[in-house]
Amino acid sequence: MCAVPGDVIVTHALGSCLGIAIHDATAQVGGLLHVMMPLSTIDEAKAKANPYMFVDTGVPQFFREAYAAGALKGRLVVKVAGGATTQQGMQQDRFAIGRRNYIVLRRILWKNGILIQAEDVGGTQARTMHLEIGTGRVWVHSNGEVREL
Repeated sequence: MCAVPGDVIVTHALGSCLGIAIHDATAQVGGLLHVMMPLSTIDEAKAKANPYMFVDTGVPQFFREAYAAGALKGRLVVKVAGGATTQQGMQQDRFAIGRRNYIVLRRILWKNGILIQAEDVGGTQARTMHLEIGTGRVWVHSNGEVREL
């Protein structure tokens, strides 16, 4: 979690992974979480060692840390990128990791009354996501283009 207004946080190589940016403009608190897998039940030892690897364990911890740093739930802006299908050339993404990551995230947020303000998810292209702490500005680089969220 970061509270230094001039900082920009970046996460690279969001294929099937999700980048989740949260920002509270009043507290000037924000963070960027890069999660790789939807459910920690596939490897509980890894989840215990690194809960941020999984959507179901990482997202709740991420929000708890934001609140501890001074963010308030009602002021948080949430933006999401990633969740792509990374198995190019195949008719069907057998494991659907990107889609499953996104579904688990949406369920967690919905159960907690939190909405996503902007997103760039799905497709087949990897993304790089940036969060500027002072402004809450989020932008995504993908396939040679830059998109504001």
